[in-house]
Amino acid sequence: MFKKEDNSYSSRYIAPKGWKPKNSDEDYIITFLDIELADGVEMDQFETVAAACAAESSTGTWTKVYDGKDSGVAMADKMRAIAFDLEPETKTFKIAYRADLFEVDNMSGFLAGVVGNVGGMKMLKALRCLDIRFPKCMVQAFPGPQFGIDGVREQLLVEEGPLLLTVPKPKVGRTAKEQAELAKILFTAANGEYHGIKDDENLTSLFFNKFDDRCELVHKVRREVEEKSGKRKFYLCNITHSNLDTMISRADKIKAQGGRWMMMDVVTTGFSAVHTMRLKNPGLAIHAHRAMHSLFTRESGPGVYDKGEIVDFSMSMVANAKIMRLLGVDSFHGGAPKTKMENYGEPKLIRDVLQLDITPESSITLGQNWFGMKPVWHVASGGLHPGSIPEVLHQLGEDIMIQCGGGVLGHPWGIEAGVEAVVQAKEIALGRGNIDDWIKDNPDSALAKAAQHWGFEPKIV
Repeated sequence: MFKKEDNSYSSRYIAPKGWKPKNSDEDYIITFLDIELADGVEMDQFETVAAACAAESSTGTWTKVYDGKDSGVAMADKMRAIAFDLEPETKTFKIAYRADLFEVDNMSGFLAGVVGNVGGMKMLKALRCLDIRFPKCMVQAFPGPQFGIDGVREQLLVEEGPLLLTVPKPKVGRTAKEQAELAKILFTAANGEYHGIKDDENLTSLFFNKFDDRCELVHKVRREVEEKSGKRKFYLCNITHSNLDTMISRADKIKAQGGRWMMMDVVTTGFSAVHTMRLKNPGLAIHAHRAMHSLFTRESGPGVYDKGEIVDFSMSMVANAKIMRLLGVDSFHGGAPKTKMENYGEPKLIRDVLQLDITPESSITLGQNWFGMKPVWHVASGGLHPGSIPEVLHQLGEDIMIQCGGGVLGHPWGIEAGVEAVVQAKEIALGRGNIDDWIKDNPDSALAKAAQHWGFEPKIV
């Protein structure tokens, strides 16, 4: 059993009831936490635990310490974080941090503070960082997207509608030459209405598909198709590496081939790598793939957003999407409705934080003022196929990338038919048509065959 501690020390980290940080968008960073108390910690200690989280993540420690001359205690007290809006019933609370407690342009240092150690506290059985709200000084200290939605549309000469792309399946197996041949099929099928091809996360530089060979061959195909058709295409070429110099070299290689995009696995390469590549890259848009994210974003309990019990230690993808927009990616995998990536309706919340200038506050999010920062493409992926596209567009809007891998390459009539079916589904959705009626009127179409094969719901894998 945990003993109930004297609150005289911890109470300094708790705000009076009803307190709100004044001028928060200028002076404060706010986090929103959902916790479960460890076995043996009773609910009458909830306030003490909230205070301990504020102390541990700012200037305090688990007990009162020496506070004499040169101790730093006076400054620490001035800079301490404050827990507020405590809701014992839902076990949620917020913490307000003075903005000048952190380097405003240092995401790695900031995260080490606000979420670095709180998950290791023995008074907690589970914790989820639901959201982080950043003040103006931090938003403006980070570069944000170089191109954003409008810049990419201008780059590709695509004024409206989603961007369509495919990742090769199997994930690994094609040679560089074979991947270039696939790119040609994708770029030329369906009257050239398909936009892009993307490496999968497993494909870096392998003995049968070297990065340099793949980069040169796929971009050669892209240039040839563009010259012949007049329609611009893109290749999300994977530069991911644990050596930052290698990533910079690979980005330079893409630029030398006339490429427009680089792809990074932003979780495995890390926040510092994303920030650095945004600042040092040779003018390429950044596609943020998020492999490994589930190890710290997934919550398996029933109460992630309905305020029930949580069972894991995690940070929401909403918070991560905010971080990536600040660091400067141009597209970000945010999931799609009813797919393997969806988590309690998160795709629409993620879309909002990626694309709105002012994200609204709600009972489950803190909102965010982006102060004019460019919006980010939301990438919808994970088990998608032609029959699921109308619902994805209905829920997420047109400023999205729709990534169908198996949903194109697995079409019973072949790859070209898979491309054609995706394009048909997109055009029906944009024209506000009914996909069921269209299929009845066009029973011999590629889309009708795809719907017969896969149905209309995304595939859960």
